[in-house]
Amino acid sequence: MSPSRAPIEAISQRLDTFLGLQRATTAEFGPEARLLTDAAVTALTGGKRLRGRFCVAGWRAVEALRSPVDDFPDALIGVAASLEVFHAAALVHDDVVDNSDTRRGHPSAHRALEAAHRAAQWQGDAEAFGRSGAILLGDLLVAWSDDLLEEAVGSVDASRARAARAEYAKMRSEVTIGQFLDVAEESAFRAEPDERHAERALRVASLKSARYSIQQPLVIGAAIAGADQAQTAALAAFGHPLGMAFQLRDDVLGVFGDEKETGKPSGDDLREGKRTVLIAYAREALPLPARRVVDDLLGDPSLEDTQIASLQQTIIDAGALERVEQLIADYARQAERALSGARLDNAAVGDLRELARAATVRVT
Repeated sequence: MSPSRAPIEAISQRLDTFLGLQRATTAEFGPEARLLTDAAVTALTGGKRLRGRFCVAGWRAVEALRSPVDDFPDALIGVAASLEVFHAAALVHDDVVDNSDTRRGHPSAHRALEAAHRAAQWQGDAEAFGRSGAILLGDLLVAWSDDLLEEAVGSVDASRARAARAEYAKMRSEVTIGQFLDVAEESAFRAEPDERHAERALRVASLKSARYSIQQPLVIGAAIAGADQAQTAALAAFGHPLGMAFQLRDDVLGVFGDEKETGKPSGDDLREGKRTVLIAYAREALPLPARRVVDDLLGDPSLEDTQIASLQQTIIDAGALERVEQLIADYARQAERALSGARLDNAAVGDLRELARAATVRVT
């Protein structure tokens, strides 16, 4: 098995086994319960398994110093799979918060549940049912993530299991806080000086995405391998700036991405009113009248394609896109430097750098 494909296949197989068990366990609860478990399966279908792959990479960077790595232990794959389930939960909740219609080119969970309500000709508000169902779906996925993690670390040395649990717990709290800060930013931005908007957007990016997408999966994987303090610090110092670059690339795609590539309509972040660094930089450079026009348009779900194109051009003309691209490059260089001289396996470090390029230079 090639190093790039083996973790994806192993994690996906572990998820398939786990989901099959959950379906069998809940079968007795009837077709309504099956609707929820089927939605969970859909939420876990597709994706690049990025968080799981970084978890495996963190483990390998430490473990391969001791002996050659030919395969991945079941405990590690279970932990990596738990991170993918947690990620699915975060996406389901995020789509509810953002009122997003699509995810990976398909209806988002709350829209799919809404459609199921209508198809069954049930009573009541289909939209409310979809939102309520998706919130509960996200909660179920978080519970499943916990279950997978606990099952996996049960066979790991106690001190390593404690370290992995502690980092997972921190990740879970930070993502939730980061999500709330993201919501709050869309309401609080007018009360904050314009010069602080970029700083506040970067805070959201760190908590909501950078840490849980890359930094914490790396550190959790390293914990399973028994990483020492210096190794953990080196991987964290690599993971955080890379996670920031990853999120900033996501912000760019949220405004300029091609729907055929991203699975979401072009300019979707503009319709959702996302107060990203890209928007903060654009507003900094605009005169007050133009800034007010941007503020009036941003967050309007009925924006037409011509209005999206106008906002995109405004962002480009303001130099915001160029500034964000430079910031992405700066973060990527910072991550690269963090691995220099670190006591980690050389081949694994090479794989980490390949993953870094895939995470920051992408179209989806």
